[in-house]
Amino acid sequence: MKNKPDDRTNNVDRIQNNISNNIKNINLAEEMIEKTDDEKMEKTLIEKNERRKKSLNSMRAEIKDEAIDKKNGYQ
Repeated sequence: MKNKPDDRTNNVDRIQNNISNNIKNINLAEEMIEKTDDEKMEKTLIEKNERRKKSLNSMRAEIKDEAIDKKNGYQ
């Protein structure tokens, strides 16, 4: 069996979609934080948002690299 070739042509779009979804989830969680009286839920949502924000930084760095590679024809 041969391995499939590495197809990176959609990486920029995929990462951008992940960034958009992550931002949407951060905003939804912030809305829930404002509305909830449940301290445990609030703490959980705050922790999740902290992790999401860290992953956003990583994804933004990755998308820059992928965009450069895409511009250079993945060479």
